[in-house]
Amino acid sequence: MQAGKDPMGSAIADYHATGKAARLRVFSPMFDEDEIPVATLFRRFDEMPAIEQEALRTASGAILDVGAGAGCHSLALQAMEKRVTAIDISPLAVETMRERGVKKVIEQDFFTLEGHYDTILMLMNGIGIVGTLRRLPDFFLQVDRLLAPGGQLLCDSSDICYIFEDEDGIIDLTGIEGYYGELTYQMQYKSVKGEAFPWLFIDPETLREQALAHGFHCDIIARGEHYDYLARLTRRC
Repeated sequence: MQAGKDPMGSAIADYHATGKAARLRVFSPMFDEDEIPVATLFRRFDEMPAIEQEALRTASGAILDVGAGAGCHSLALQAMEKRVTAIDISPLAVETMRERGVKKVIEQDFFTLEGHYDTILMLMNGIGIVGTLRRLPDFFLQVDRLLAPGGQLLCDSSDICYIFEDEDGIIDLTGIEGYYGELTYQMQYKSVKGEAFPWLFIDPETLREQALAHGFHCDIIARGEHYDYLARLTRRC
């Protein structure tokens, strides 16, 4: 990823260097403009949501932290004396993680990574990198390649059906083309504007169905306060 097209990496590098950052703006055709508080990418274990804390406790063996960003999860795992490899496609994020003390960092796309891991960790809706339901077969194939025997994938996501809930609590998906959890985002930090990209929010039932169809068990091991959940996926025997 080129620095001139890397808004999140630029925000991470700024915050690491100065302790503050400008607005990391997020655009989507479905929503009003939003922003990501950059400080949350640097949070400590005790500042993380309960489902992230549970994922870090559950992670074991050789751990792969996918889309590691500023490295908050990898640093927490290292503090627990666990073995972790952090990957990210942003060179600025990778440089920041190294400077922050993450011991093993690789600038790498998950879908082209090689190796074997006991735990694949995809937090902060990390499974969103799949983009669309159509790409799930490629995703599960790559997970199968990377997982060591007896390994596990730990990922969190959100069921965004609540967006379509009316004042009476009724969810109406009428007129929605395709799967409602398939979104398109674009980010901007100062003058750095990234390319638009697809992002997947997958509901737990769909994740279970897709996992089963591709040879995995899916257990929901924790639920958050607002339609979010933590899933554990393992190979079917």
